Amino acid sequence: MVALDVADADAALALRDQMGDSVGWLKIGLRLFVAEGPQLVAAVRKTHKVFLDLKFHDIPNTVAQAVESAGRLGVEMVNVHAGGGMEMLTAAAQSGARFPGMKLIAVTVLTSDPMPAAEAAVVALERAKMARDAGLDGVVCSVHEVEAIKHACGADFITVTPGIRWGGQDQQDQKRVADPAGAIRAGSDYLVVGRPIIQAEDPHAAAMQAQAMMRSAVVL
Repeated sequence: MVALDVADADAALALRDQMGDSVGWLKIGLRLFVAEGPQLVAAVRKTHKVFLDLKFHDIPNTVAQAVESAGRLGVEMVNVHAGGGMEMLTAAAQSGARFPGMKLIAVTVLTSDPMPAAEAAVVALERAKMARDAGLDGVVCSVHEVEAIKHACGADFITVTPGIRWGGQDQQDQKRVADPAGAIRAGSDYLVVGRPIIQAEDPHAAAMQAQAMMRSAVVL
């Protein structure tokens, strides 16, 4: 999944066209969605699957309604923040169930969170279990928490992992990172990659490089 972390629709669609079929998913986050709204989602969905990364976190009814709105947009994945608690997650899951083609996942701990790694692992696992019990399809988590979450929640419980870096790239605001091969070996189902691809001189080539690293970790 490539994060379209750019300012506007022109930049997003130009980047989409540069990458072509080197990726199947594109992620639309807060900055871009606030700037361009549902029209951009519709445009991107013509060529790619969309992960709408808005991290809904509010009272249960409001989050349930937001999930329903995401479902009506036709996105293939949307997320809420597990910090909202069981009642909110359950309401979101009940709303999301109306859209079987859309995966609903919960953010456990942001990969930029400065909490110690041991504490983050405990919190992420607790929130993943809560999300599973509420009926969600999976979580966003650090690569470093994937194995424990899969063990506790089952192999079919989706793990989406940001914080992907390689080749000596600056970690910037990401505290818990891994390269594409390491993420696959850890059991990640989806890798979210932003700056290493979108800031590359050739985004298509960078995406293909990431895929090659992912394939290198697969044991046949």
